[in-house]
Amino acid sequence: MSESKMNSVDSRPWYREPWPWILAAGPFIVVIAAFYTAWLAVKSNDGLVTEDYYRKGLSANQTIARSEQATKMGLVAGVRIASDTLSVRLQAKDRDFVMPPTLALTVSHPTRAGLDQARVLLRNGELYSGDVRLPAAGHWLVLLEDERKTWRLMGNVILPANGETLIGGVATTENRPVPADIRN
Repeated sequence: MSESKMNSVDSRPWYREPWPWILAAGPFIVVIAAFYTAWLAVKSNDGLVTEDYYRKGLSANQTIARSEQATKMGLVAGVRIASDTLSVRLQAKDRDFVMPPTLALTVSHPTRAGLDQARVLLRNGELYSGDVRLPAAGHWLVLLEDERKTWRLMGNVILPANGETLIGGVATTENRPVPADIRN
């Protein structure tokens, strides 16, 4: 009798058993998820590859050329941040360099884009100055350009800073006064 019971259990077809379906469910779900992921990849915009990559590459070359132009002219900017005022003392080794009436300033933080600021600094004697509101401490990228965008200087300012931070020249030197040979 027990043998006949075993034969009746063994005589069921495999697809009527729950375990093959339970074991096959995992790989089946993975295959469905793979098809869905492939569909998302084809249909959605990546955002990393731009359609106008050639034009952006050309503008990157122009940006590099503007930085090289500032190096050729021997431009050095002494940046000082005191309370809510940023002042810039611009010096050039090129004797034919004419100080522009204004400077375009962009102050940006590497990780806190909400604090980024763009200002136009007005010339008052030897200094360019303008209002900025920055936290008392932090690492900031400073970009200075003339209004015609023929040259640009870019450097780092780490707050709190004691004195001037130099941007430009052969190497950016932080928190040191401008050398005497550049002042004259």
